[in-house]
Amino acid sequence: MIKNDLSKKIIGCAIEVHKQLGPGLLESAYQECLLYELKQKGLKVQKEKPMPIVYKEVKLDHGYRIDLLVEEKVVIEIKTVEVLNDVHTAQVLTYLRLGSYKLGLLLNFQVSVLKNGIKRVIN
Repeated sequence: MIKNDLSKKIIGCAIEVHKQLGPGLLESAYQECLLYELKQKGLKVQKEKPMPIVYKEVKLDHGYRIDLLVEEKVVIEIKTVEVLNDVHTAQVLTYLRLGSYKLGLLLNFQVSVLKNGIKRVIN
């Protein structure tokens, strides 16, 4: 599946979750519901995928985890914050770089309309 088609499916699922739940819940609630929706669409999804750091050929496991990884292609980072900022984008870019992924979606569910809480991040 092409990454753009995949991201459209993911965004559609995220919008469905947001329509059902609205803003105001914990990130973990949105994560579980989005995981459910994505699996219902037949997508392969990994939750809390470990992301080790490799430094000069030494693998360091420091507990970094990707919220959701869809089809081994798209990194999803879920937030429930008033405003997305550069630190959130940097976090997604780091995951993309460490895992050699090309596309990430930063989803902030703490908005009245989800389309205002979506940011595509490209590596």
